[in-house]
Amino acid sequence: MKALKEWATVITALENGDQTVLLRKGGILETSSGFKVEDKKFALFPTYEHQDNSSLKSQFYRYLADVREQKPRDGFNRITSYAEVLAEHDISSMEKIEELSDFHIWSDSYMVERMNWMPEKPMTAIFLKVYKVALAEIPVLPEYHGCKSWIELNVNTEPGSAVLNEAELQQKLSEFRSIVN
Repeated sequence: MKALKEWATVITALENGDQTVLLRKGGILETSSGFKVEDKKFALFPTYEHQDNSSLKSQFYRYLADVREQKPRDGFNRITSYAEVLAEHDISSMEKIEELSDFHIWSDSYMVERMNWMPEKPMTAIFLKVYKVALAEIPVLPEYHGCKSWIELNVNTEPGSAVLNEAELQQKLSEFRSIVN
């Protein structure tokens, strides 16, 4: 199964329904191509590097503190959710990014920093339906390392339960579409 590497703090927000949109430009190893959605359904693979309070809205600092306290044992990671892409759109305007502020936990200053990195490349906004699944602890293999967005996991997830009910999800998706289109 494909897995998207994402900050553990963001995965916590996705699993709690506080975030429904990812904004990505790709990892350092993807500078020439930029970010591409490689699969419409994928596991969420928590990463623990590069996260700090200055990158988050203050009301979500607790997620980072929780993630740091509950980090998996060395050499292992935990898969607790997967996502399904419901919509995606490239965004080049900081104004549009600002309009999407209610859909994510990142600070305004972090969004400006991300938009300014490789400014010729658009930000990809990905609206997700997230499912919680039974915890699967997996060994971290050497091929999982590095600044790349996508990895292949040898794990299958059982059907999970959607984080948001269908009415909430459709309302947020409609809002998202009205902003990005």
